Amino acid sequence: MSTAIVTGQPVPGSSLENDLRSLGFDVRVAADAAEAETLLAAAPAGDRVALVDARFVGHRHTLRLGLTDPRFALSAIPGAVTAQPAARQELTRAVARETSVGGGTALAVDHLTDRVVTALDADGCEVHRPELGSLVAAVPADPQARNEARQAVAAVDDEAVRLKSAVKSRDGFFTTFFISPYSRYIARWCARHGLTPNQVTTASLLTALIAAGCAATGTRVGFIAAGVLLIASFVLDCTDGQLARYALKYSTLGAWLDATFDRAKEYAYYAGLALGAARGGDDVWALALGAMVLQTCRHVVDFSFNEANHDAAANTSPTAALSDKLDSVGWTVWMRRMIVLPIGERWAMIAVLTAATTPRITFYALLVGCAVAATYTTAGRLLRSLTRKARRTDRAARALADLADSGPLADALGRVAPRGLPGLAVPAAALLGGAAVVVCSALSGYGSVLPVIGALAYVLTSALAVARPLKGALDWLVPPFFRAAEYGTVLALAGKAGVNGALPAAFGLAAAVAYHHYDTVYRIRGNAGAPPAWLVRVIGGHEGRTLLVTVLAAVLTASQFTVALTVLAVAVALVVLAESIRFWVSAGAPAVHDEGEPA
Repeated sequence: MSTAIVTGQPVPGSSLENDLRSLGFDVRVAADAAEAETLLAAAPAGDRVALVDARFVGHRHTLRLGLTDPRFALSAIPGAVTAQPAARQELTRAVARETSVGGGTALAVDHLTDRVVTALDADGCEVHRPELGSLVAAVPADPQARNEARQAVAAVDDEAVRLKSAVKSRDGFFTTFFISPYSRYIARWCARHGLTPNQVTTASLLTALIAAGCAATGTRVGFIAAGVLLIASFVLDCTDGQLARYALKYSTLGAWLDATFDRAKEYAYYAGLALGAARGGDDVWALALGAMVLQTCRHVVDFSFNEANHDAAANTSPTAALSDKLDSVGWTVWMRRMIVLPIGERWAMIAVLTAATTPRITFYALLVGCAVAATYTTAGRLLRSLTRKARRTDRAARALADLADSGPLADALGRVAPRGLPGLAVPAAALLGGAAVVVCSALSGYGSVLPVIGALAYVLTSALAVARPLKGALDWLVPPFFRAAEYGTVLALAGKAGVNGALPAAFGLAAAVAYHHYDTVYRIRGNAGAPPAWLVRVIGGHEGRTLLVTVLAAVLTASQFTVALTVLAVAVALVVLAESIRFWVSAGAPAVHDEGEPA
């Protein structure tokens, strides 16, 4: 139970206290500032506490937005301020100071909440102020103003506003026009029946896994059922976020579930398609693995570019100006959103093609679509990076270093490098080293020592690439080059093994490593830092794993190599999942709900 302290004399006819109780607050009334301070001190230490001016007039959803959002320690709207337990001390200090200044009189309490917010700002506290749009929040000073405020409240349907705000303001064409018009009502139904976003997220995962199982049957009926269930899973995937925004139910566990389940669903579906194709005598595991590699690398490009420019100074360019201009033209907005093949369009395409064609055609279309999207987005970001004069911060450099996932080999060699590489030589070294190991793996016969030589060169170039802070114009390309090199090497060597089970084992290893990389991204997004250094050391870093896989391919038979890949996949998965679960269910995890992939 949270506590709301209503300051001042109650206003006849006001629904304020009932609104606060409906939002889960235990309401207390303070006649003057001194009593408000006493009630604040008496409130349970582990509860959220709010100060609300008795004259407040506004929508119930305004109070919900201002006083119940769990993501913010301090939050305020006109006439109300709230603090979670972590910020109680700051609120108590501000109230004590303002009470002392006002002498604790009844007159002082009339403006206590607004004065407290001003004091919090003066103390340097970060106070969240939600965007209210057409919603009303006012503290009328006289009967006429109160009547006008009540008329303004009556003129706006706060439930309609609440439903509309449950949907992301920026979403893909398919999601906007084919899912959100009805999924928002499913979210409201879930809220009214006590369902949580985490439960809906889990239902979405289970639906996708059943879809993957249907695809694995290899029958036409199974493929049709898989396509239908995949769309149903996506509807639930949209609903969980809309429910979180509708009910303001954000949690640390929800952040982890939503951040990771999308990838688990999609990649499990790829595996189901590959199994179904195999039942029909068609081996498409290489295509499935290639699709996962391409999709993951696309996301790493997005994440790296965004982190590199998260707080860059002078972050402007002619390309960015042109992009903003195009966004002002109606039809180009949707074309630009569709060409990057976001999750809605991508899953719709996969579902339709699964039901109507074969897994091979589905993967071909997916690879072509993702390749076009990757070319478009990467080209635009290259132009922006080369034409803008941005000064990147230490935070951006740290984020890129964490995304690089360099292990002990690169760290050790990087320390002996005198000053690293200059300018564009950094991404060039990462590209050339990665290309060397992938090409050596793809063009040599199985068991050759050439991939090992390529991997040794890759270790050296990787160390040189991260020897200095990644603050160059194109240094954000370093992490995606590393991802492409590691995953591409695994794919090439497994394909060269030429035995049953090698490519599925490689798929499992790539999926386990990809989970680690996505986990790193979402921790950075939540301002929680990267995974601990010991974890990166234990799983070897990207260069260590790449070298290990090439050595295993050189010294083991194809069958033994398949077993080794399987063991390595299981080991990496167990370590990264155990640490990830520990972090995301701990008190230190960020209470956010992921807004979906940027692609």
